[in-house]
Amino acid sequence: MTKAPELYVTNLNPRFTGVSATAAAVLACQARQMRVVLVGHALPGCPEPVTRRAALALAREAPEGRAFSIWHVRRNPEMQLALFARDVLRLPVRIVFTSAAQRRHSAWPRWLISRMDAVIATTEAAAGFVPDCRAVVPHGVDTARFAPAADRAAAWRASGFPGDYGILTVGRIRPEKGTDLFVRAMIRALPALPGAVAVVAGMAKGGDEAFLEGLKAEVAAAGLGGRILFPGEVAAERMPALMQGAGLLMALPRYEGYGVTPIEAMACGVPIIASRTGHFQEFAGRAGGNDQAGLVVPLEDWQAAAEAAVALLSDAPRHAAWAAAARERALRLFGVEREAAGIRAVYDDLWAGR
Repeated sequence: MTKAPELYVTNLNPRFTGVSATAAAVLACQARQMRVVLVGHALPGCPEPVTRRAALALAREAPEGRAFSIWHVRRNPEMQLALFARDVLRLPVRIVFTSAAQRRHSAWPRWLISRMDAVIATTEAAAGFVPDCRAVVPHGVDTARFAPAADRAAAWRASGFPGDYGILTVGRIRPEKGTDLFVRAMIRALPALPGAVAVVAGMAKGGDEAFLEGLKAEVAAAGLGGRILFPGEVAAERMPALMQGAGLLMALPRYEGYGVTPIEAMACGVPIIASRTGHFQEFAGRAGGNDQAGLVVPLEDWQAAAEAAVALLSDAPRHAAWAAAARERALRLFGVEREAAGIRAVYDDLWAGR
């Protein structure tokens, strides 16, 4: 009997991005349930990857009991590779694409998406921008890997950063991600939060390096060079430990398709302040509700973000309540097992010919 893989998950971007993080969390869960192959670059906690050529060779054989294997893709080059396998090499494969974008795709990805066998959207808003969406399946996080520290202060000391606790923002340093808004919020908030240190965990690429230098100049001019830190990209393996020691995660992008770092922080028992984009309102919960885990502010309103940070971090009982709610909401609504089950239902429909 054949032991050919049932599922091929592609990761053709060498950098660890938000897409990589979501793919890794789901794949680690799927690998416990199915015969899976990771194609391209390594992902933390996942099986060792194979090359594109090796994957195409493996996919010549259908898995036991199935008419075809499934290739799950998330980026343009990955759609292209899977289409080459299915339509040029005529291999027994079907293609599933996950879309998080909450805006109209450009012409080339629209055409690629139209050739998929099934499309999954991460939100109802994203579903409105893709044809024939098969299911809406929100991203989840590994709540065992991202979990609260027994001692938040000790966890922060172990991070190697100064101060009593951190205020984090995580992601590429560029205008779209609102890094400048975070910096301005911190310049306003930190004088009122003497124990806090702000950390921008991410890197600037190419044309954004001048943007980063401008931010560093703003920080220096404010006399906060030792309290607003730019350590560069933090390795994926280190991210849970860094979040465990933080008091707050702030995400102020001008646009976000979904955004997974807030729920990673929530799973670590860290409240969030975020801008009104992505899926952030659903993460934070209803303002004033018993399960409120954070606050959503209008786009580009760094002043409101700063004021909210000071109010929360100066109120220990409220911070403790939001921290507990953050963990509870992550477990109840955004565990990766829930996402994997929704995706598996799409696979099963394809295998059943539906």
